[in-house]
Amino acid sequence: MLAAIVVVLLLLLLAGGVPVAFSMAIAGAAGLLAKGGPGLLTGILSTTSLSSVNSYELISIPMFILMAEFVILSGIADHLFKAAATWVGRIPGGLAIATAISGAGFGAISGSSTAAAATLSATSIPAMLKQGYEPKFACGVVAISGTLAMLIPPSIALILFGIIADVSVGKLLIGGVVPGILVTFTIIFTVLYLVWRDPSRAPRGIRHTLGEKLAALQGIWPMLVLLFFVTGVIYTGVATPTEASAIGAFGAFVIAGVAGRLGGPHLLTAAMKSLRSTCMIFMILLGAHIFGYFFTITGVTQQLVTTVGGLGLSPYMVIAVILAIVLVLGCFMDQIAILVLTVPVMLPIVKASGFDPVWFGVIMIVAGEVGMVTPPVGLNSFVVARYARRPLSEVFIGSWPHVVAHLFLIALLVAAPQLVTWLPSLMR
Repeated sequence: MLAAIVVVLLLLLLAGGVPVAFSMAIAGAAGLLAKGGPGLLTGILSTTSLSSVNSYELISIPMFILMAEFVILSGIADHLFKAAATWVGRIPGGLAIATAISGAGFGAISGSSTAAAATLSATSIPAMLKQGYEPKFACGVVAISGTLAMLIPPSIALILFGIIADVSVGKLLIGGVVPGILVTFTIIFTVLYLVWRDPSRAPRGIRHTLGEKLAALQGIWPMLVLLFFVTGVIYTGVATPTEASAIGAFGAFVIAGVAGRLGGPHLLTAAMKSLRSTCMIFMILLGAHIFGYFFTITGVTQQLVTTVGGLGLSPYMVIAVILAIVLVLGCFMDQIAILVLTVPVMLPIVKASGFDPVWFGVIMIVAGEVGMVTPPVGLNSFVVARYARRPLSEVFIGSWPHVVAHLFLIALLVAAPQLVTWLPSLMR
C-alpha cells in the first residue's frame, strides 16, 4: 500500500511539472520517512549523494558530451547533411534520406536525441521545404532521425543502462551498432515507400557530379576517423569506454582547434553546455537512487518478480508487456528518466525470464525512440516543432509511418536477438 502511495505521489509531482530528479527524490524521501522514520531517511541521504555518482564509468558521460560539443563547435556537423544531400539528394526523397544518414552521423557524436533533433531541424527542414517537400513529411523524418542518437554509440542512454543494470557498458555500446544501422535503413525504406505511394511528397533534387560528391566528403572525414577510432578501441578492448571517451573528447578538441573554432567564448560555451547536461543527468541519478532505496527496503522489486512468475506468462509475453510499458512512458517522459525509474524494477524480471541483459538494454532503447515522437508529449516532436516553427500536429502526423515501421523492427529484434548480441559476443 505504501509503495502504491509513493508511486502516485511521484506521478503527481511529474504531472505538476516538477523536474524528474526532484520528483524521484521527494517521493523516495517521503516513502523512506514513512517506512523507517527520520533516522532511516537521514542515514540514506547522508551517503546517497556520493554513492550515486561514485562510479568510474560515469566519467564517460561528461567526456562524450564534451566530445559532441567540440565536434559541433568545429562546424563538421553542419557539413554532414550537405555531404549526404550531395550524394543522395537526386533520388526522390533524397533530402529525407540524407536527413536519416545525418541523424545517424550526428547520433554518433552526440548521444543526445533532443540535440540531434534540434540540429537537424535547423539544417534539413529548411532545405526540404525549399525544394518543395511536404511539410509534415519533412518534419516527421527529422523527428525520427533525431532519435538515432540514443542508440548509436556513444549513446548516453546505453551508458546509463549499463551503470544502472551493472552490465558491460562496452558490450552495450557495441550492441547498439547493428540495430542502429537497421533503424537508419528502416527510416530510409519508410521514406522510399512513402514517396513511392505519393511522389508529390518529395520532388527530385539537383544532380551532382562525382567530383562534387568527393569534394563534399572533405569536410567530414576528420569526424569519421574520430568515430571509427573511438568505437574501434572499445570493440578491440584496447581501451575501456571511459578511456575511449577521453580520447574522443581530446580528438574532437584537436579537430575544433584545427578548424579555428576554439576562441575563448566558444570554448567556454562548449564547457558550460557539457557541465549543464552532466549536472542534469547526475541529479537524475541521485533522485533515482533515493527512490530506488525505498523500493529495495520495501521489497517491491522482489514481489513483482514473484508475481510475474506466478502469472504463468511466456517469456516473450513478459517482454511484450514490458516494452508496451516503455512505449507508453516514452510518450510522457525523457529516456533517461525512464531508464532510472524502470530498469531496477524490470531487469530482475527480464533475467528471471532468461533473456540477455545486453539485448534487453538495446531493445529498451529502440522502444524508447518510438516514445520520443508520439503524442501527447513526444519530446523530439516538440523540439522539431519549436525549431522548425511548424505546427506540432504536423510533426506527429508525419512521424506515424515511422512509428509503425519501428514497431515492426522491434518485433524483428525480439524474434532474432542475434542481431543485437552477435557483435558484442566477438569482443575481446
